[in-house]
Amino acid sequence: MTRLARLAVIVVTILRFGLDEVALSAFRQRWVRTLVRLVTVGRKLDRPRGERLRQGLERLGPIFVKFGQVLSTRRDLIPLDVADELALLQDRVPPFPALQSRALVERAFGRPIEELFASFDAEPVASASIAQVHFATLKDGREVAVKVLRPGMREVIDKDLTLLHTLAGWVERLSADGRRLKPREVVAEFDGYLHDELDLVREAANAAQLRRNMDGLNLVMVPEMHWPMCTDGVIVMQRMTGVPIGQIDRIRAAGVDLPKLARDGVTIFFTQVFRDGFFHADMHPGNIMVSLEPATFGRYIALDFGIIGTLTEFDKEYLAYNFIAFFRRDYKRVAELHIESGWVPPGTRVDALEGAIRAVCEPQFDRPLKDISLGQVLMRLFQTSRRFNVEIQPQLVLLQKTLLNIEGLGRQLDPELDLWTTAKPFLERWMNEQVGWRGLVERLQKEAPRYAQMLPELPRLVHRALQAQAAGASRRDDSAALHSLLAEQRRTNRLLQGLAWTFIGFVLGLVVARIVDVLMAPGL
Repeated sequence: MTRLARLAVIVVTILRFGLDEVALSAFRQRWVRTLVRLVTVGRKLDRPRGERLRQGLERLGPIFVKFGQVLSTRRDLIPLDVADELALLQDRVPPFPALQSRALVERAFGRPIEELFASFDAEPVASASIAQVHFATLKDGREVAVKVLRPGMREVIDKDLTLLHTLAGWVERLSADGRRLKPREVVAEFDGYLHDELDLVREAANAAQLRRNMDGLNLVMVPEMHWPMCTDGVIVMQRMTGVPIGQIDRIRAAGVDLPKLARDGVTIFFTQVFRDGFFHADMHPGNIMVSLEPATFGRYIALDFGIIGTLTEFDKEYLAYNFIAFFRRDYKRVAELHIESGWVPPGTRVDALEGAIRAVCEPQFDRPLKDISLGQVLMRLFQTSRRFNVEIQPQLVLLQKTLLNIEGLGRQLDPELDLWTTAKPFLERWMNEQVGWRGLVERLQKEAPRYAQMLPELPRLVHRALQAQAAGASRRDDSAALHSLLAEQRRTNRLLQGLAWTFIGFVLGLVVARIVDVLMAPGL
């Protein structure tokens, strides 16, 4: 009955805001268009469809708001005007009562709140769809922020996700592009991200990892977790003081170098993506502040680590090669990379795909960011991908979303920023480190413990293999056994030689790296 009641609320909201027309307008089948005309008879839907969809999702609650945010990055799946409107979605919701928040904190730690904190602000400083944050002071005088998960969120989210999975299945069956766009996989990824957000210990671990990764970069600050007071429903962290990045006038008046701040944002993003493969994937203005403290003046402050994106080594290398090819305007290489990765059918003509990519990207170069709409570029690329049957990769959805966030921040801070020129040197330096001598030496050093473990065991393994070969050969003809034994010995010799040359190459690599370090040392 509860599910039926929720479904009834969804249906009423759909009809009230005309979301049925929005959803069905993407289908070209005649019977679908007839259905659109039937369900819209007699209704006055004078507002734009994107605005109605945004308001409908806000009315349906936090889960649908977050899904709309993710959907806004899939401009291959929805029209541009709808995507632009969904990008305006904010997950700010009214806070739950202060008494309830206190009760949740006391239940999480099993002690009265007066024993836990010297002071605890009843009014939350921030309230989002998943949790809300209170400022507090520990008994030792440290100022902290206490994040409390909204009560009952897991049950609500599980029910709504079931409906989203069903809807995605309908889209995949009814839409001609459904199979290529993988809506069920998109919803499945969204399901995973959302459940990760519900585990605040996981968020605390994400923050700790990001803090370690960014240590030494001196561009971004990440709050330190107070681990003795971290549970799956409540976490306590260092309180960060700064100005929300959306308050541009206040930041400018404080003397912050806005163009440098914009460039730093690009550097932080590409460092997290290509160096670490571990990036903050919810970088909207509400989660970013700028420090005005003298010791950390002009640095970013990152908040809310519930959504973190990860990339494999293959993803990082593939994306880096693509970016560099784009920056060098080597569209043929971009087309070849798409084919080599299996994203397009193997029989695709390279020259045709190259020409289509050139038509999308060439007009964007040598222009300031204020004249470039990354959303337009992505939309046209997705249109091109539809023509060539490119399979959209669900694991890159968060990266697309974050890239759009970076674009938005860059537009606010420095409209003259050239995103391409800023990112190109970083990527080229990263690639040199990956494929150059230093990258080879680093990989050899990483594999050295495994080599050290394998080498002492090698004689015993070879002896065992020869014994097994000899035992099997004894049951065959003597000449055949001798021939097999000699062949096995030759294979063993080649294995030993290969390992020996690998070890020699490893030592030589270390020597060369040391010589390079000495020659490049200051004062030489």
